[in-house]
Amino acid sequence: MELIADILLGAGAIGAAAYCLVLARRLTRFNQLETGMGGAIAVLSAQVDDMTKALQKAQSTAGASATTLTALTERSEKAAARLELLLASMHDLPEPGQATRRFRLVRRRTPHEDLEAAQ
Repeated sequence: MELIADILLGAGAIGAAAYCLVLARRLTRFNQLETGMGGAIAVLSAQVDDMTKALQKAQSTAGASATTLTALTERSEKAAARLELLLASMHDLPEPGQATRRFRLVRRRTPHEDLEAAQ
């Protein structure tokens, strides 16, 4: 009985050693930088770094564009207000074909008699 137990224990140890050997070979192939998953991970890591830099640059550009756009919008609103005022003042002008009406100022003199009576 002891002999059978020793044989089974040795077979189990040999099987575990073979299994570890197969796993070690797969792991080395998996981690190879040129053909395995290690290379893919290295490439993806480099791409993530590039994308992070591009995102930061895009955010700074968008911030600058937003500031410029805000300034231009305020400037255009002021110009629109001035144009509305000019357009409103144009409604007060007579039409080009219309005759312009001139007002005459008439001053009447008071007779001197009234002034003498007041004294």
